[in-house]
Amino acid sequence: MKSDTPAIFDYRKYWAECFGPAPWLPMSRKEMDQLGWDSCDIIIVSGDGYVDHPSFGMAVIGRVLEAQGFRVGMIAQPDWRSTDAFTALGQPNLFFGVTAGNMDSMINHYTADRKRRNDDAYTPGNVAGQRPDRAITVYSQRLREAWRDTPIVIGGIEASLRRIAHYDYWSDRVKRSVLLDSRADILLFGNAERAIIEVAHRLAQGESIDQLTEIRGTARVVTSPYAGRTIIDSTSIDEPGVVEAHTNPYDGMSAESCATESDEEVEVATPVRLVASTNPNTHVIRLPSAEAVTADPALYAHASRVFHKETNPHNALPLIQYHGDRAVWLNPPPIPLETDELDWVFELPYQRLPHPDYGDAAVPAMEMIQHSVNIMRGCFGGCTFCSITEHEGRIIQSRSEESIVREVERIRDTSPSFTGVISDLGGPTANMWRLACKDKATEAACRKLSCVYPGICKNLNTDQTPLISLYRKARAVTGVKKVLIASGLRYDLAVESPEYVRELVTHHVGGYLKIAPEHTEDGPLSKMMKPGIGSYDRFAEMFERFSKEAGKKQYLIPYFIAAHPGTTDDDMVSLALWLKRHRFRADQVQTFYPSPMATATAMYHTGYNPLKRVKRNSGTMNTVRKLKQRQLHKAFLRYHDPDNWPLLRKTLKAMGRRDLIGNGALHLIPPRQPPKRHRVVKAGERPFRTQHTGERRGSVNRKK
Repeated sequence: MKSDTPAIFDYRKYWAECFGPAPWLPMSRKEMDQLGWDSCDIIIVSGDGYVDHPSFGMAVIGRVLEAQGFRVGMIAQPDWRSTDAFTALGQPNLFFGVTAGNMDSMINHYTADRKRRNDDAYTPGNVAGQRPDRAITVYSQRLREAWRDTPIVIGGIEASLRRIAHYDYWSDRVKRSVLLDSRADILLFGNAERAIIEVAHRLAQGESIDQLTEIRGTARVVTSPYAGRTIIDSTSIDEPGVVEAHTNPYDGMSAESCATESDEEVEVATPVRLVASTNPNTHVIRLPSAEAVTADPALYAHASRVFHKETNPHNALPLIQYHGDRAVWLNPPPIPLETDELDWVFELPYQRLPHPDYGDAAVPAMEMIQHSVNIMRGCFGGCTFCSITEHEGRIIQSRSEESIVREVERIRDTSPSFTGVISDLGGPTANMWRLACKDKATEAACRKLSCVYPGICKNLNTDQTPLISLYRKARAVTGVKKVLIASGLRYDLAVESPEYVRELVTHHVGGYLKIAPEHTEDGPLSKMMKPGIGSYDRFAEMFERFSKEAGKKQYLIPYFIAAHPGTTDDDMVSLALWLKRHRFRADQVQTFYPSPMATATAMYHTGYNPLKRVKRNSGTMNTVRKLKQRQLHKAFLRYHDPDNWPLLRKTLKAMGRRDLIGNGALHLIPPRQPPKRHRVVKAGERPFRTQHTGERRGSVNRKK
């Protein structure tokens, strides 16, 4: 949707534009000297190794700022144990930008069972331990020690997901906003091109960091609300207690108003805000304080619910949350980039390689995406366990077909390792490119958390004809042998277009296609905001049929989540039986990971369901918190592993399900353990060891 916001390429460029683009953003004084720079205007500090690729956030921000005329330096994975590494490039003229990298540093370091990982795909050589825990806070504190008065701007997914008081899974407590712990001046959340460009130009024009108060997509620490604002207490909008039914916000609108049929679905799909104004320049919503949400789980769940209501940039209000005598002020989310703006961002002069200083050390994350093309941003799926909406938003931002084809050609012409295979045309979701609300006015007013739950919205355009055309043009590029689709597929959308499924299955599957039904039972699926297993069955039937028509042996790889909030032991039994009936054997599985600020994390922490109004008298929902039960749910997903049989036998007997223990086709596990086979280790040979991380890093093998 067009707005009064200037296009990101329309700013007058900074004077240092005369230096032109750098081959690589410099990581040393030597490189700066070679470029003729006496100083950097902006220095980015990142927890990832420096890979100059548009799938790495710090490379995107660096190149975007460079294209605005600024000299940008890069400090990648500095040694945080002293300030030495943070002074390597000198003091920037404008500010330091700090990011933990493409992942939250705690998720990067620890498995869902809180075990330390022994690798890091975003580090040269796949070496673990090259960034600290809570990297944004540590990096910012070191910068404050080294350069006391230089502004610090924090961003990236770690900052986005920790911008207000949030439950921290690793310490098992509610932590305050990362703004306070890091002592940064301003936080940029979401895809930050608009915000970082405005910050840079306004500082370059002589404004102080304290004057940058109302930039969209930013958060700051304040001592009091901005002048002239009417404060709306969040509990008056969505009272966390016994409340009367609220007015449907779509009353009076057309029949195509996204209204749903049941009261529960209305709660999920159309959350309410009863305020006199939605003008972000005159009103602000006050969330319960950090102290209040720490002390009261109901208030935490309520705050999560209200926070997620304010995600549509076209109608969101600012939020304020007190932490003691100070408060975190969050401006509304950034206006999504238009197609020509997104094209501009992705066509900047990226090298698409790791920095030469790394030599032959491979960066596994880069190798996976080196020959992939990002075609869009955002996701309107609204899955409660996912952080995409909190970071990228639910409005799809799409590149043009021409820009995407140009990138395919650029990969072909510039990558020495290109073999003719484009590994992915995708993004957060493979098949949401160019999908949007049919009516822009309705989109601007909509407050739904998902466009596809509990069913596909009548206002959603689901036409996949443009995507089919894109696939055909991409694979018709001279020198391209194969175009694969590796991003997650929204199968409930795909089945609305059999022609799309046919095109995908016939030309863009490399033998296996990953798909994520996540569960089979309505209890956990309703807490995930995922479609019923019937949608998966419809897609699986199409997949098999079109694979057969194409004369190909191809297989679906389904992913499932164990221990998600709302899941019972009976649910996991049913899922295990479904897996056995369909002859699936999960090699490695995903246990629910409570990432900061996700709706499912609020469920996990509080026991309340923030998809509906939080009522203290409504009781709490089932959550799987104890490690033993989490391990049990994972064991049900790996029912075929003999190591899990003793635990499953004991559990099934306790559940009164001895009928599932036996050697028949309808039994889940056998009654006895197989004899252990001891392998003789030869002299000087190390025994082979395996480690199950519990993370979604393996495959699902389909037994033939």
